[in-house]
Amino acid sequence: MATQEAAFKYSNRVLLKTLFERRDELIGQRVIVGGWVKSSKEVQKPLTPPTTPPLVDDTDDDKKTKDVSCVEILQSRIPFIRNIFDVFGGSGYNTSRKKRDSVPPKPVPPKPTIAYLQLTDGSCVASLQVVVDSSVAIPSNLLPTGTSLLVEGQLEQLSPQGKHVIKLTAEKVLHIGKVDSDKYPLSKKLVPLEMLRDYSQFRHRTTTVATVMRIRSAMSFATHSFFNNHGFFEVQVPIITTTDCEGFSNMFQVTTLDQKAEKKKLNTIHETEGVNLELVKAAAKEKSNQIENLKRTESNREALAAAIQDLRKTNELASQMEAKEKKKLGTLFKEDKEDSSKYFFSCQTYLTVSGRLHLGSYACALGNVYSFGPRFQADKTDSAKHAAEMWMVEVEMAFAQLKDSMNCANDFFKYLCTWVFENCFEDMKFVAKRIDHNCINRLMEITSGSPEMMTYNEAIDVLRKVEDKKFETNPESGVVLTSEHLSYLADTIYKKPVMIYNYPKEAKPFYIRLNDDGTVAAFDLVVPKVGTIISGSQNEERLHMISSRINELGLPQEKYEWYLDLRRNGTVKHSGFTLRFDLMVLFITGLTNVRDVIPFPRSYGKANN
Repeated sequence: MATQEAAFKYSNRVLLKTLFERRDELIGQRVIVGGWVKSSKEVQKPLTPPTTPPLVDDTDDDKKTKDVSCVEILQSRIPFIRNIFDVFGGSGYNTSRKKRDSVPPKPVPPKPTIAYLQLTDGSCVASLQVVVDSSVAIPSNLLPTGTSLLVEGQLEQLSPQGKHVIKLTAEKVLHIGKVDSDKYPLSKKLVPLEMLRDYSQFRHRTTTVATVMRIRSAMSFATHSFFNNHGFFEVQVPIITTTDCEGFSNMFQVTTLDQKAEKKKLNTIHETEGVNLELVKAAAKEKSNQIENLKRTESNREALAAAIQDLRKTNELASQMEAKEKKKLGTLFKEDKEDSSKYFFSCQTYLTVSGRLHLGSYACALGNVYSFGPRFQADKTDSAKHAAEMWMVEVEMAFAQLKDSMNCANDFFKYLCTWVFENCFEDMKFVAKRIDHNCINRLMEITSGSPEMMTYNEAIDVLRKVEDKKFETNPESGVVLTSEHLSYLADTIYKKPVMIYNYPKEAKPFYIRLNDDGTVAAFDLVVPKVGTIISGSQNEERLHMISSRINELGLPQEKYEWYLDLRRNGTVKHSGFTLRFDLMVLFITGLTNVRDVIPFPRSYGKANN
């Protein structure tokens, strides 16, 4: 049977995506569909027209009069007879009438209605019109937005000119999952994306977020397909690590110590010394607000200058107290180290910022490897391009140099764009309609073109020649290119992806290979609207050079001994890159905030579930 073949293998329902793709084959068949009510309306069922009475032949008046019986004459006169009894006080009649009037009226049965539901199951953009008669299920249980339903019925063809081409006429409602309409955050009206972030457990029921997540899923599959097709092996790198891969990152420390106990110790110290850091910080915040008020009210300059001086002294005091607190906290930790049972690990550990160093060790055994997983940075920023937990695709290739890494990164970038264009076209049509009108054209341009290639010094020279734009940071040699610089290159000057390579060593991590001209063999792929989406490098294979860089940056060499061992034993030239997967989804969909493309975003001050 066609419906059995079309049904999802692990349940008896048919996905809406399958219904729309195979509608010609399934029209007229009984199917089971499941999903959530996106919108609904209830209409009164049209009344059945009365049966037309038989025609009476009135040509024979004698016959018509003759057919009327005495009983019929009396029945036709009953109202007149009742009126006579009322006038003369017919007690028997009045008594019977009172008894009749005292009987409560029979409840009026509800009028028959039809519920028209738009059902979505997340498998595609389109929703299915489901028609449910009130004789099949109570409409009030079906109508609220978000109600889940499992419905069995017949699939029917609608007019091809209408909004909906097929509908399901329900014969059975197999399941109803009710919602609390007063508390359910979604409605028929559009809810802004920033508001939806507070309801990450429900927001993917909206068409926009569901579409983005389907595209994200397709890109994840394409990632594994690309590297599998090119002979790479997937390696899962650790989330907990002892090393800072980049050498200058803000990292989340992992500990199993009782933080309340440590805080109690510090509070005891504060009470003994008669100071309170929190009060000093609160005072600094209050003074800062006072300065803002003085600026807005245009008060005299002397009062403003005095307030600024007062704030500076308060901040200095807070900094001194903070440094003192850290020192004492370090002493506490040092004392506690004697009791090793308090620690899960024997040393300080962190959530990983990058897996490139760990991948490098596997590249020196398996050749070409990649990893796909979450990375963490404890940056207290509200940037639209950053979240505390972001997914990265990281690649490492043995016997490969910078140019090889750049070529692989560009091929992978174009492969993702092509995959989405070819396999998510219906979703991209919705994105083009609702989010970014130019998204499909942008993908086509990328798949058929190449990025603009330039060195860091060439990029600086191009930015220096800009006359109609004043940058916050002047583009000078040695200056780290800011997001403003990069956006101007990709969005305004070239209007396409730009690949910049050979950076100053100060701008890149310690493990990147040093070039003969003093630059390092690193590159960035910058794309319009998003910025840097891929960063890569050739890694330093010379032991003395990388040891020198570690000492130069003041990094604890003992934490990197395991990595230095790779340079001591069978070292090779190897290179790789990192693709910021969440930013890639952002680029594809044309959205502006990375939190809207992450299933459960974590950012500074926000981790709701």
